[in-house]
Amino acid sequence: MSANQLDKKSQAWSALFSEPMSELVQRYTASVDFDRRLASADITGSLAHADMLAAQGIISAQDLADIRRGMAQIQGEIERGEFSWQLALEDVHLNIEARLTQLVGDAGKRLHTGRSRNDQVATDIRLWLRGEIDLITGLLRELQGALVEVAQRHIDVILPGFTHLQVAQPVSFAHHLLAYVEMFSRDEQRMLDARKRVNQLPLGSAALAGTTYPLDRERVARTLGMEGVCQNSLDAVSDRDFAIEFSAAASLVMVHISRLSEELILWMSQNFAFIRIADRFTTGSSIMPQKKNPDVPELARGKTGRVVGHLMGLITLMKGQPLAYNKDNQEDKEPLFDTVDTLRDTLRIFVEMIGGQPNPVSGAKEGGISVNPAAMEAAAQKGYATATDLADYLVKKGLPFRDAHETVAHAVKAAQSHACDLSELPLKVLQEFHPAIDKDVYQVLSLRGSLNARATLGGTAPAQVQTQIARHRARLALG
Repeated sequence: MSANQLDKKSQAWSALFSEPMSELVQRYTASVDFDRRLASADITGSLAHADMLAAQGIISAQDLADIRRGMAQIQGEIERGEFSWQLALEDVHLNIEARLTQLVGDAGKRLHTGRSRNDQVATDIRLWLRGEIDLITGLLRELQGALVEVAQRHIDVILPGFTHLQVAQPVSFAHHLLAYVEMFSRDEQRMLDARKRVNQLPLGSAALAGTTYPLDRERVARTLGMEGVCQNSLDAVSDRDFAIEFSAAASLVMVHISRLSEELILWMSQNFAFIRIADRFTTGSSIMPQKKNPDVPELARGKTGRVVGHLMGLITLMKGQPLAYNKDNQEDKEPLFDTVDTLRDTLRIFVEMIGGQPNPVSGAKEGGISVNPAAMEAAAQKGYATATDLADYLVKKGLPFRDAHETVAHAVKAAQSHACDLSELPLKVLQEFHPAIDKDVYQVLSLRGSLNARATLGGTAPAQVQTQIARHRARLALG
């Protein structure tokens, strides 16, 4: 057999064509180099399809047995790295089908009855992505748990809360960390919600119009653990909303990671010195021996742009496509795969960096982040963080809030001129701004007093923070 004959035979559509695909076009259109990661999903979907075909009397019980035997061998070859992927066979689907036919003969050729590569690939991506969402959701829960554990140890640590990156009010460091727990909790919920729409079955829609064979699509959905069947064959084969929705949820996760990264980078700098990141998560400088660079959070911040870029790419990919399937959709896989890989790897390293890892000798868990409470509290003393507390104090003495606000502004100006904190102004000076001010004001002006006073639901008072930690521990089953 000549090379041209071999090329033509390997093409699923070869009977219509008078010449083989050019080598350049073959390389340009092939996807097997990256879509081979769908192999396990492809085999799983094919086995469910074959089981249904046999149950419906479309193929024989012997065909089903042969397909199962052949697929088991192929799965083993792939896992052992022994499978021979052929560029000429274009994609993962044709590679597996060709090998199956080689192993079991006509039974392998009957497997494609009632389906097309269009509904096959849509099913494979959904099956694969469903599994990845489960892994990512688990990592999001681990990250939340790691943050809760760190928060538990730092409820009484005072951190300057910022707005506009200016010292605003004192907050509990634990309260600050729990803000990220809330973000990642929403991310978890978004992933679980997106999973419902990912977990729908396109298989049985064939190329675009359904099929004449008496398929039982609901049986296949049950076999694959899917929550429903795509109801319109045109939409089923061409829809990539689920991939875009996942990418949007992934982008939000990375945005939250990036925000946390930015804070870790600032906090680690010598100008803040709020935290120290363990050496195993940092690098040095090639010429400055004193440097420890926060490469992990910096890279995570940078990779956020990569993931958001993939989201924009997928949206642009779909915006001009008429129904139904188009070859454009081959371009959905690489950005989706890279989004999953980037997000999964980022979450794994942040779980380890925040939560720590067991010491190989002692077995005790060593955190990746060490906190410097003294530096945090000293920073909270700057910027007149309790000015609002003084205004609230005056309101409780009967002043309208706007008048109290103006009075405190004058007091801050006086403290600035004396180069001291509000709490360091003598009572006599404070009373010049309003006679209702008494010596109990110093408790109000203390950082700890400010913290304890904010005991409303969701506030930063340690008692409220402990309540929130208990809620998260129960939700995450942390014990």
